[in-house]
Amino acid sequence: MAATSENKLAATIRTEFGKGAARRLRRAHQIPAVLYGHGTDPQHIALPGHETMLALKHANALFTLDIEGTEQLAIAKDVQRDPVRYDIEHVDLLVVRKGEKVTVEVAVHVTGESAPGTIHMVEAQTVTVEAEATNLPEAIEVSVEGLEAGAQVHGSALVLPEGATYLGDPEAVIVTVTIPKATEAEGEAEGAELEVEAAEESAETADEA
Repeated sequence: MAATSENKLAATIRTEFGKGAARRLRRAHQIPAVLYGHGTDPQHIALPGHETMLALKHANALFTLDIEGTEQLAIAKDVQRDPVRYDIEHVDLLVVRKGEKVTVEVAVHVTGESAPGTIHMVEAQTVTVEAEATNLPEAIEVSVEGLEAGAQVHGSALVLPEGATYLGDPEAVIVTVTIPKATEAEGEAEGAELEVEAAEESAETADEA
């Protein structure tokens, strides 16, 4: 699954710091952030709250920041949220350049239907990939179409977007196809019942003899 188009955000340089300054920013519907990378000094900026929140709904979103007239490409490396309200409290942004590759975590998205009577289990919710900063995948699709119980999809079998490289263990299990435990329990119970019935019939036959 390809990355979303880049998001353009107007940012301002922050001159006040501390919890009080951060609270004032958030009351003004802005989000405090730090921009760093490529050997530059960390730059403290404020982002527009609503636009940033919408952009961060997409994993590995690419930002074009207009910092008081100077444009800079960046991706979000860490997003801190309020544990109760889940509001965004702070964002760490990494400076990127067109053409360079970066390492990111990408969500696993399962597609298709496994064989009737089976379910799939996602063993790895995310995988580590290297890709161009301006073309980061939002998710990696894993098809389970028609797979039977016991089938496994390993890291080596992942189908990645052009230009992306999987950095994890090739033998790591990403998705497993199995039979629901309730179905297995029902099958075991039915088998036990059949064994009991067979034993009773055998006893009755012996008595008649």
